[in-house]
Amino acid sequence: MFNSLSDRLTATFKNLRGKGRLSPADVDATVREIRVALLDADVALPVVRTFTGRVRERATGTEVSGALNPAQQVIKIVNEELITILGGETRRLRFAKHPPTVLMLVGLQGSGKTTLAGKLAFWLKEQGHRPLLVAADLQRPNAVDQLSVVADRVGVGVHAPEPGNGIGNPVVVARSGVQLARDANYDVVIVDTAGRLAIDEELMGQARDIRDAVNPDEVLLVIDAMIGQDAVNTAVAFNEGVGFDAVVLTKLDGDARGGAALSVREVTGRPIMFASTGEKPEDFEPFHPDRMASRILDMGDILTLIEQAERTFDADQAEAMANKFASGEDFTLEDFLEQMQALRKMGNFGKLMGMLPGMGEARKQLENLDEREIDRVAAIIQSMTPEERQNSSILNGSRRARVARGSGVHVSEVNGLLERFAQAQKMMRQMGSGMPGLPGGGKKSRGRAAPVRKGKKGRSGNPAKRAQQEAEALTRKPAAGSGLMVGQDGTTGVPGRDPLAAPGAVPEIPEELRRMLGKP
Repeated sequence: MFNSLSDRLTATFKNLRGKGRLSPADVDATVREIRVALLDADVALPVVRTFTGRVRERATGTEVSGALNPAQQVIKIVNEELITILGGETRRLRFAKHPPTVLMLVGLQGSGKTTLAGKLAFWLKEQGHRPLLVAADLQRPNAVDQLSVVADRVGVGVHAPEPGNGIGNPVVVARSGVQLARDANYDVVIVDTAGRLAIDEELMGQARDIRDAVNPDEVLLVIDAMIGQDAVNTAVAFNEGVGFDAVVLTKLDGDARGGAALSVREVTGRPIMFASTGEKPEDFEPFHPDRMASRILDMGDILTLIEQAERTFDADQAEAMANKFASGEDFTLEDFLEQMQALRKMGNFGKLMGMLPGMGEARKQLENLDEREIDRVAAIIQSMTPEERQNSSILNGSRRARVARGSGVHVSEVNGLLERFAQAQKMMRQMGSGMPGLPGGGKKSRGRAAPVRKGKKGRSGNPAKRAQQEAEALTRKPAAGSGLMVGQDGTTGVPGRDPLAAPGAVPEIPEELRRMLGKP
């Protein structure tokens, strides 16, 4: 959604890097570029003026002039001001002291209220709550049926006593839904209300009647993030006509500029609470202003990535995998299939990679990632026998041909996967034997260490013996306490060049992992 804004701001800050001192002209040029980027992203003009005014004031003060790195200080200022525009702190959902908590959804027709009601119910269910959906939209054709289907899909209860399509009283339905929740021990009620194609008094009157009947704990305004400046007009109209507590943005994964949605908080004073980022029920997340600002500035969103991984990966399986590496057991195709399936559950691979810092320049490549490649790899592995998955070395020519036929691919693709897997397996052996972060990594061997010989040992003329020597060189463990790491070519490196030797340093991506993914 904010790709264009992110690209413009990133390009602007590139011009600042390397400057030891910023002149007033540099600040003016930077603020001008930021203003153009925000206007191009469809951010409301009053918000742009307020934002750039605060950035200019702080950038020309002692905050930047006295900094060791003025360029980085300006980026820091822009990041902080973006967080302020987006709401400052994360707005949490307020639950009633005495259940059920009543949540009322309002908004225009087509904003995605019904679909979002299901996503919100699914998210609450994952948090340990027992939500009930109430079909109070009795005007839009098939709105009641749609909510029932959505409720069945996410596995939550639904209260739909009226058929809809213009039949029934939405106020009575909403009130009876809250009463049903009390009687049936539902702790959250989500009331889906009717919308209109445009703001009118009939819409506002009905919304006020439902609000007065159920006395909701939270009134959430659902806004389509792709409608441009109308998002601000809609928010102002609902704030004056009904009142709302927070905003939920839908279609945040779209390709529109979306800056108008960022203006809602500044114009109305109401925070953004949730964001819908896709079509699946799980494509829904709390809105964190600091994380969204980091995404816009191409600083990544590692915290959200970690949270998604924690929800997807089983802690016991991860511990078992680490212990397996520590004990010296080989990484098998069965292990690789499990890890790949867990990664697939986390969501779109391109979106996940986009949460890493500095991935903005690779956005086009990420958008062109073929998710079907993961399915093809899984089909190849699943066409193997359990014995072949545990010991890939037994896959001779005839076995590979059988696997290719079973998975519907060419033998060359099977060969390519096995070659990349062999390299990944070698990397895993190195990690298990040399990385101090893994259990058992860097432990002393039980036998006596071999004496270090001066000079390079010659390679044997016997092909079988030479292959054994090369394998031993790749898997040889470093001496305990030496701080040396085994390299990809069997050599060892000094601690000063080892990225893991310095605390807090980030290791480079191993070449074997890139080859495993089939990337150069």
